[in-house]
Amino acid sequence: MAEHAPSAAGTGTDADPGADIDAAAAGPAGPARPRRSAVTRAAILAAARDRFAADGYERATIRAIARDAEIDPSMVMRYYGNKAGLFAAASEIEVHAPDLSHVPREEAGARLVRHFLERWECDETLTGMMRVGVTNEAGAQRMRGVFAEQIKPVLAAVCPVPEEAPTRAALIASQILGMALCRYVLHIPPAVDLGHDELVAWLAPTVQRYLTAERP
Repeated sequence: MAEHAPSAAGTGTDADPGADIDAAAAGPAGPARPRRSAVTRAAILAAARDRFAADGYERATIRAIARDAEIDPSMVMRYYGNKAGLFAAASEIEVHAPDLSHVPREEAGARLVRHFLERWECDETLTGMMRVGVTNEAGAQRMRGVFAEQIKPVLAAVCPVPEEAPTRAALIASQILGMALCRYVLHIPPAVDLGHDELVAWLAPTVQRYLTAERP
């Protein structure tokens, strides 16, 4: 029976928040050096995102993820409990959507597009989860949830028709995720080559319409 990934869940706890032991550093010259817990977690999560993207949730294994992270599988279980807990942690995304309530109304679209361009280019988690989202349903569900939940407060500040907020959020996501897919995952040359100002100039008018237009 296939194991189901949670759409959101807590992760396992770290029984020892101090340093791990990096066995690879041990040798005749001296004792093993401590490896910080945060570094280990980061390595696990990076490997997990890549493995979930390549194999999908069902086929990805703790053993393969541990091998990619160059650690013992027991460490993955120690930090995250099981594959479901690991997936929940690896797919945790905070897009830090801007508050548009104090932005001039006609600049809202440009502000939102520029924010997401900057977020995509400074946080590899977003790109990793984009890859997962296009290869399996569990990842797609997480990406849908993130954008539906985190764009909703943005719309609340500027949307002229509140009951249309879910539709408008989906339309905005189609623009932002579509460009992110072309630019950061598929690496389509024209999309990669465009500068930030050019991308904002092209995308902002459409996003602005989704944010503030009273009628389609």
